[in-house]
Amino acid sequence: MRQVELNTHISGRFNIELENLRNSVMAMGGEVEQQLVDTLKAISTNNQGLAEAVVLNDLKINSMEIQIDEECLRIIAKRHPTASDLRLIMTISKAIADIERMGDEIERIAKLVTRNKLPASASIKSSMLQIGQQVTAMMRGTFDAFARQDEDAALSVYEQDNRIDSEYKKLLNYTTLEMTRTHDDMEDWLDILWALRSLERIGDRCKNICEYIVSLSRGRDVRHIPLENLQQKLDALS
Repeated sequence: MRQVELNTHISGRFNIELENLRNSVMAMGGEVEQQLVDTLKAISTNNQGLAEAVVLNDLKINSMEIQIDEECLRIIAKRHPTASDLRLIMTISKAIADIERMGDEIERIAKLVTRNKLPASASIKSSMLQIGQQVTAMMRGTFDAFARQDEDAALSVYEQDNRIDSEYKKLLNYTTLEMTRTHDDMEDWLDILWALRSLERIGDRCKNICEYIVSLSRGRDVRHIPLENLQQKLDALS
């Protein structure tokens, strides 16, 4: 298992600051994960009150992003970090932006419930919940890999996005077919399509964070490298 080795500093306070920064990211990630769990429960039970709570709680996630970003800037200005420390802080700054976007996507999905626009089709709703569970597992794996700074775990989670993309495309095709068979309001269908897209986008955001973890480990930017080429490139760098 390949993990990131961070510096040990003469300043114990600096060590504490970096650890607190990582813990703040994990707290933010846990908050977003719970948002998705609650949203899927709201969809399953058509619980508008729970969905409303998810929508309102997005403000807390936004605030957490701002606080963590400000702490990153404060540490850079005060400690002048270098090497792996600087990479960690930059990784955190990028990761929290993706986590905040996950919160936005989840909010959009929750609004299907608050606006009473859940799909009438039991098949679409069931498939949506199934993909949601897969995305939840991917999100959980992403945050676990981040907590342990585990490159192997990040690569394993990264691969899960392909399965989610495949399931999303199948559901998208089926939903489009259902749209042509019914006379429902087109605006309602568009809201459903956007919500499905939001689920898929959460998986993409998880994949981004996994790439950041690998980049942190290797000291090389691995973004935009196709999965089938990524492992080969990493092997060459070893």
